[in-house]
Amino acid sequence: MNDADCFLTIDQLQSRYAAATLTPTGVAILHLQRIARIEPALNAFQLIDADGALQAAADSTARWQAGRPIGPLDGVTVTIKDNVDIAGFPTRHGSLTVEDLPATADSPVVARLREAGAVILGKTRLPEFGWKGLTDGPLQDGPTRNPWNLGRSPGGSSGGSAACVAAGLGTFAFGNDGGGSIRIPASFCGLFGIKPTFGRVPHHPQEGLFATLVSGGPLTRTVAEAVAVLQVMARPDDRDWFALPPPEPGWLAGMAPKLTGLRLAYSPDFGGIAPDPDVRAGIEAAVAALRAAGADITEVGPVVSDLETAFGAFWIAGFARRLRQIPRERWDQLDPTFRALAERGLDVGVDAVLTGEAARAALGRELAAFHRDFDLLISPTVPRVAAPVETAYHSQGYDRWRDAVPYTLPFNLTGLPAATLPCGLSPERLPIGLQISGPKYSERLILEACLAVEQTLALPQPHPVLIAALDTIG
Repeated sequence: MNDADCFLTIDQLQSRYAAATLTPTGVAILHLQRIARIEPALNAFQLIDADGALQAAADSTARWQAGRPIGPLDGVTVTIKDNVDIAGFPTRHGSLTVEDLPATADSPVVARLREAGAVILGKTRLPEFGWKGLTDGPLQDGPTRNPWNLGRSPGGSSGGSAACVAAGLGTFAFGNDGGGSIRIPASFCGLFGIKPTFGRVPHHPQEGLFATLVSGGPLTRTVAEAVAVLQVMARPDDRDWFALPPPEPGWLAGMAPKLTGLRLAYSPDFGGIAPDPDVRAGIEAAVAALRAAGADITEVGPVVSDLETAFGAFWIAGFARRLRQIPRERWDQLDPTFRALAERGLDVGVDAVLTGEAARAALGRELAAFHRDFDLLISPTVPRVAAPVETAYHSQGYDRWRDAVPYTLPFNLTGLPAATLPCGLSPERLPIGLQISGPKYSERLILEACLAVEQTLALPQPHPVLIAALDTIG
């Protein structure tokens, strides 16, 4: 075994487990050894559960040796974002204000992954309460760093999740996305990430103004792996009042790449925000390659209008609700920018919140009308490549509405599915993400389109530029 085995796909692991040329125990040990070397540079883990991982791997090894694996994820390593409960471990949400107390039960997605035989390596870092598209905060000793370039952020809020998968510290990761928190770090780290239709992946506990914005989903190195993982994550759990009805058996079975025959729209200035020239060039090169492969792609205008005007007050009102739950004497422990925004939100009244909810419905109708004419929408995922780690989020130099979420947030506000996959590198040798979104419940169509994009662009995974960067870390 060697470090290259940390980058094996789920299918490759299954084949080698079945042939007894690898064991889940050996793979878990290899990942833990790699974590010990690379994690100090990345700062991606909130906690590592070596004992639990080795026990789960031993149980999986026994099943494979007996010829009775329990599914495609049996013995596959995964990391879990630290705003998701794992029984016996604290869920800190990236905040010093959250007590260091163990959760009493697994969240739905953790329960489903355990049932499928996955090996949980630990919990990954996020910014405080997942409030921003970078990963740093008061609970961390320094920022989480991007494996492609340690001077860059992996994005957020699932930044620790993305950094781990990109660096080979786990085969896949679970993240969640309330404004771009799967897709932004996947884009920054050269990964595939999908935010499914709201309610597709059950979650518990959940509450607050943003509860209906957040969807859980996988971060993987390939589209096919996300298909395998999403089928497990979407299994039902009656603790989630918002959950969709369970999908039909085989809802993602027999998938094949698909672009021809689809009505595809391309919006380079989605939401009226222009991407950096390097990002635009990367996206347009990918669109040209897809057209050359036979895709029917129509360039369209901004599609949706300015988000900040409609949803600025709604955003900070959600922060204010969280602030009210924290004892006043602990507010000094909060991320200062989060606190400042939350305190501004204390002045947002009920009428403004309801106006935001009405704007969500209007945006949903607008996108539903758009999809009468187009099956899927192609856009950049983020206007910029990965930001420097010292970037101050929601500042004059890096505004939330302009630089972070303009292309991702509309699909949280409406609950629509959207995915991102790498489409090339910038001149700085950093990944560029291409986003594909669709109407409600169109995960299968999005995934088939992403399979076709992945096949057409044929980018290596992991990319040699990333491997070279990782070799300098350890």
